[in-house]
Amino acid sequence: MDYENRSSVTEFILVGFSGDWQFQIFFFVTFSLIYGATVVGNILIIATVAANSTLRSPMYFLLGNLSFLDMCITTVTTPKMIRDLLAEHKSISLWGCMAQMFFMHLFGGAEMTLLIVMAFDRYVAICKPLHYRTILSHRLLHVSVLLSWTIGFIHTMSQMVLIVNLPFCGHNIVNNIFCDLPLVIKLACIETNTLELFVIADSGLLSFICFILLLLSYIVLLVTVKHKSPGRLSKALSTLSAHIMVVTLFFGPCIFIYAWPFGSFTSNKVFGVFYTVITPVLNPVIYTLRNQEMKKAMRKLWIQQFSFM
Repeated sequence: MDYENRSSVTEFILVGFSGDWQFQIFFFVTFSLIYGATVVGNILIIATVAANSTLRSPMYFLLGNLSFLDMCITTVTTPKMIRDLLAEHKSISLWGCMAQMFFMHLFGGAEMTLLIVMAFDRYVAICKPLHYRTILSHRLLHVSVLLSWTIGFIHTMSQMVLIVNLPFCGHNIVNNIFCDLPLVIKLACIETNTLELFVIADSGLLSFICFILLLLSYIVLLVTVKHKSPGRLSKALSTLSAHIMVVTLFFGPCIFIYAWPFGSFTSNKVFGVFYTVITPVLNPVIYTLRNQEMKKAMRKLWIQQFSFM
């Protein structure tokens, strides 16, 4: 196949949520509200952590970073998806598609790593409370956040350097609401089995390992609470069950999409919605809005703003 034919594909057609006009309007309103709630909720969390002197513990520092990553992940794809719901011609340029994939895996890889750091934070807080501040020093926190971004960058670059020069010379229909590696790779007009295996080993393995580590950390926390303070077990179960639900909604689709052969499924639109639209709006609710100290700080910030106005 002549590689020069790559220039014949300058854009990809996105096959989003097709259907009657009424369904398009319904999805437009629904996703617009969810995206608005995600942005407002995460900005409110970041502002509250930054402005309130009582929220200076490592946990809230990590929560602020998680909110920033959630907002970034959903902003990469959701505004374009919302606009396409009302557009007759749903397309994205070749380099726009590459940018979506680059930033999706940058922020996604960083968030997966950050969730591991947050699990370690909870382990130290519960199992070694007297040494909490000593172990999770400011230096360690900043190094951990920097490490999560570094892993995310290495993760996305290791794949994008191989994909950016793929020749696309014919079919340019992406059966999804945004560009993602498996479907775009399948559109290349060369044999891509080796590249597919590399992406499975990279994205699939990263998702699977992080998910298993998180589940193991939750089990260790529950066992520790049961032995040290049986009376707190029910509260820990309530909190961790919510965390496990959100983690499953985030990692489950990622594992399904990236850890299996690319030809084993035809579309991942529903799974894509979970980790780009649903999870970013659930994280503020699960990790922060159920926290009494955070809600108190938010009310204080809200009152201060009204008093200033």
